Amino acid sequence: MFDDSLDTTIQILGEAKIESPILKSADIKADMNFISDDEKIVIDVFRNNLSRMILEGKEPPSFEIAGQREKIYFDPSKLKCAIVTCGGLCPGLNDVIRSIVLGLFYRYGVKNIYGIKYGLQGFIPEYGHDVIELNPDFVSNILDMGGSILGSSRGPQDIGAIVDCLERMNIGILFTIGGDGTLVAASRITDEISDRGLKIGVIGVPKTIDNDMHLISKTFGFDTAVDVATMAIRSAHNEAASYPNGIGLIKLMGRHSGFIAGTATLAQQDVNFALVPEVDFDIEGPNGLLHSLEERLRARKHAVIVVAEGAGQKYFENIEDEHDESGNVRLKDIGLFLKDKISSYFASKNMEIALKYIDPSYMIRSLPANPNDSVFCGFLGHGAVHAGMAGKTRLILSYWNAHLVHVPMSLSMGKRKQIIPHGKLWRTVLESTGQGTLKN
Repeated sequence: MFDDSLDTTIQILGEAKIESPILKSADIKADMNFISDDEKIVIDVFRNNLSRMILEGKEPPSFEIAGQREKIYFDPSKLKCAIVTCGGLCPGLNDVIRSIVLGLFYRYGVKNIYGIKYGLQGFIPEYGHDVIELNPDFVSNILDMGGSILGSSRGPQDIGAIVDCLERMNIGILFTIGGDGTLVAASRITDEISDRGLKIGVIGVPKTIDNDMHLISKTFGFDTAVDVATMAIRSAHNEAASYPNGIGLIKLMGRHSGFIAGTATLAQQDVNFALVPEVDFDIEGPNGLLHSLEERLRARKHAVIVVAEGAGQKYFENIEDEHDESGNVRLKDIGLFLKDKISSYFASKNMEIALKYIDPSYMIRSLPANPNDSVFCGFLGHGAVHAGMAGKTRLILSYWNAHLVHVPMSLSMGKRKQIIPHGKLWRTVLESTGQGTLKN
């Protein structure tokens, strides 16, 4: 159930008065393709909640549908746009960049498109990073490349200096591609733009391989991550099953949310123990992981364990003391910790095991997107372009209730989506693994 009072109003730079050049495209039927701001998708689809709100005289909270508008705010012939990628790498970054460039260039006739190198550092003169002129030829072959052709960086930069750069370059729309830290920065950039009375739109394309952003059903890169994670599980199972008392231990991404670990467990049902940050577990004791693992080995001679990187952090001291450049807590390595714990436990039992440890995280992050993600990135990029050209700002593109929608940055910023321990996903994981609660 969602808060009835959610304000989903999208900020605009001004009235859109220019006829969209898409109207002039011979292959476009105008009456079938343009979206009105009045077309919206309700946030909560449960009938009882909708009925209650209607009976109480409330309008159910809803999001604007993303898509091309009949009137636009910017004159394409005079517009300059900038694209920046920030934070960790994720499959699909180049797909989103390509989609934005092609949408601006071919659909709207925008010829001045710039790529900012190495994240927010690229706006700061002291770093000396180049600016790239982006066009269809430049982005034509980047789909098969992993990473980001623009590069990335972590850490905050001076917001005033960033807006100074946008002013010097005469940028009209800034497209930011990044996670929650980037969303916070984009919101602060928009605040500074507003304080200066500038007409610069800021459109966010949310990027988190962990699929953990609030009010976003699906983020790009997640599908590819699950795809490759299932191959890692398959390999770990083959290794484990080939030796007496074989154990395959796989660490997957998921700092605070275990969606990759949980979904990959269901996609490749060879996993016997899945460990995620949202669900506490014990290592020692009669119902703990080690005893349950021993029982599994004695019964079946092999086992597969999947652990998300943020699981089991209670076993480390002073984890709040270290932070990365973006201000995130530096997590301790639960994968290597479990590897050592398992090895020591069975050594004390004089029970020989064959333990194989797999950590495919960085390989997954830097891969090109799989076909499903690539298609999804195309929709996101085009949606971002349409929103920016219509003069909208301070929003992110979200996939919600099977539609692309506009979500105000403030509604997702600083909030996290997580697995519900008593929800359908985790219940199904438990049914698949048979692991029980692993709590004493």
